[in-house]
Amino acid sequence: MALQEEFEQQGVFMFRYRSTLPLVFLLSGLLVFVYTLLYSTGFERVLPYNIYEIISIGVSFLGLLIRIFTVGYTPANTSGRNTTEQVADKLNTSGIYSTVRHPLYVGNFFMWLGPAMLTQNLWYIAAFVLAYWLYYERIMYAEEAFLRKKFGDTYIKWSEKTPAFILSFKNFTKPNIWFSWKKVLKKEKNGFTAIFVTFFLFRMIKDYIENKSLYNSIHSWLFYATLASIVIYFILKYLKKYTKVFDEKGR
Repeated sequence: MALQEEFEQQGVFMFRYRSTLPLVFLLSGLLVFVYTLLYSTGFERVLPYNIYEIISIGVSFLGLLIRIFTVGYTPANTSGRNTTEQVADKLNTSGIYSTVRHPLYVGNFFMWLGPAMLTQNLWYIAAFVLAYWLYYERIMYAEEAFLRKKFGDTYIKWSEKTPAFILSFKNFTKPNIWFSWKKVLKKEKNGFTAIFVTFFLFRMIKDYIENKSLYNSIHSWLFYATLASIVIYFILKYLKKYTKVFDEKGR
C-alpha cells in the first residue's frame, strides 16, 4: 500500500475515535499531576498555583471561543461532531475558514492544552503537543483527501492560500452567513461544561493530596462555576431533546 493511501486509512480510523482522545489526555494528565504534587514543585516556583490555574483555564476558554466562532458561522452538515464518516454539503471558506483550514482542531488543541499545562510538567506538555500533532495530522490528511475529491479545484485553490493549522489573517474574508447562537448552544454545551468539570477535578485532587480534605475545593469559585455549568448543560440538553427552540432552517 502506498504511503498516501496508508495515511488516509489511518486518518479515517482515527477520525472515528477522535472523541476518545480527550479521555486519554485527561487520565494521563491526572497521573502526571499527582506525581508532580507528590514529588515536585512544578511551576509553583515561578507562579502561585491559583494564578497558574486561571491562566490554564483561560487557555482552554480560548479554544472554546475558537470553536464557538467556527460553529456559529457554519451551515448544516459541515463542521459537525459526526464520528462515523466525513460530512460536508458545502465547502466553508469564509470567516475563520479564510484564516485556517482546520479551526475546530485548533480550538480543541487549546481546550486540551489548558489541562496539560495544569500538570506543571514541561515534559508532559511537550509530549501532549507532539501526540496531538501526530494524531490529528492523520485526521486532517484524511479530511483533506475527502474534500479534495468532493470539491476538486475549488478546494485546491482555497487550500493553497489558507494554512492548515496556524492562523493567518492575511486573506481574511467576512463570514457569508449570519452567526447562530442557537447552534452554538446546541453544539458546544459539552465543551463548556467539560472545561469546568476537568479543572474542578484537578482542584479536588490537589486539595486532597495537600490537605487530606476537599473543604477548600467545595468552597471555591470553581465549584460553583462547575455546578452552574452542569445545570446549564442539562437545561440545554432538555431543550434540544424535547423542544424545537434550537431548530433553525439550514443550521
